[in-house]
Amino acid sequence: MAVRLSRPPRFDAWIALAGLAGGLLLWGFGLALRETDDPMVLLTGRWALLAPLVVISGCELLRRTAPRTALLIGTAALAADSVTQGSIATIVMYTDLAYAAVVYGPPATARRLPKITGVITVAAIVIPYAVWRVPEALLIGLVVAAVSFGPASTGLIVRNHRDAADAARLRAEQTALLAEMDRTQAVNQERARMARELHDVVANHLSAIAIHSTAALSLDEPRTSHEALTVIRENSVQGLSEMRRLIGILRDGSDEREPAAVPTLDGLTALVEGARANGLDAVLDSEPCSVPAPVELAAYRIVQESLTNALKHAEAGRVTVRLRRTDGTLDVRVTSPYGGRDAPRVPGSGAGLVGMRERAALLGGTFEAGPDEGPDGARGAVWTVRASLPVTDTDSVPGDA
Repeated sequence: MAVRLSRPPRFDAWIALAGLAGGLLLWGFGLALRETDDPMVLLTGRWALLAPLVVISGCELLRRTAPRTALLIGTAALAADSVTQGSIATIVMYTDLAYAAVVYGPPATARRLPKITGVITVAAIVIPYAVWRVPEALLIGLVVAAVSFGPASTGLIVRNHRDAADAARLRAEQTALLAEMDRTQAVNQERARMARELHDVVANHLSAIAIHSTAALSLDEPRTSHEALTVIRENSVQGLSEMRRLIGILRDGSDEREPAAVPTLDGLTALVEGARANGLDAVLDSEPCSVPAPVELAAYRIVQESLTNALKHAEAGRVTVRLRRTDGTLDVRVTSPYGGRDAPRVPGSGAGLVGMRERAALLGGTFEAGPDEGPDGARGAVWTVRASLPVTDTDSVPGDA
């Protein structure tokens, strides 16, 4: 299969042209490695060194696109140059080919070439000295090291630094990608949390406002209208207060005012009383207990949303809110009359059930909502909301029920 070589980079073309021009200039001035009266020079002639020079200059064009091929051909050209007058430019370009073969060649070449040239260098030092027994013989090994082992070792160092830089850049990109994914996930989670908070806060008060404003408009009784407007005003003020609390949470911290307290189980009494003021026959059946703040907030919001749904959808009758702490779990149960009404008093989007289910899931708990058996055993007589929120023992305090 024929190998199609890509076009050499412009920098490599300039290296080849500069090497060829430098070699021709040295040849023109008669500067070579051997004297003209050397027997080998007399045999090959002065023009013979131009052939290896041209060949190795062409190899420079392949130093990055085909580094191993360039090194093999360059080695043959260097061997041919050794039987001519010799050109310094040929040797210099060969060192560049050895360097490029390690830097741009395959990983196997980068690992093996410094070892091979190291062995050749040791042999070039030991063998001539063992044969001639003169210190000058060591210079052969030094020349071989400068031409082959030195460039190959330098190329290995450069390649290792380049690979390390690439690995560090890849790790940085992966870290940045993971950070962006974490940021996006955190933003989405915060949006979902704020959506639940806004829904739980606003829906409760606006549902009461809608119901009582409808009553005020449909009944032409000053007393009833006054009572409805009173409830509307109370829910408006409470809703505005809650909205201000949420807006304070969203601020960037420049506001020095203390944030409002997060709702807790102690506020359930006031929550149920507010539901009774809005027209629900609601009762609270709860034993004192201490649970972590996230569990308190989730339980409060689930009860709040359940009362809001009862206000919008439930039939006339008692709404019971029951909380119990048993075996490391806080059980929340809200029951309300169900069935018989053609349409709810206030339309709903279904986001409340989704929000309650999400709150329970975030704590590793369970959530169920649907028709249940009433006191008389009739299926669907009541609507029951059940939530089981895990509470670890480390989060509890002595005296929990």
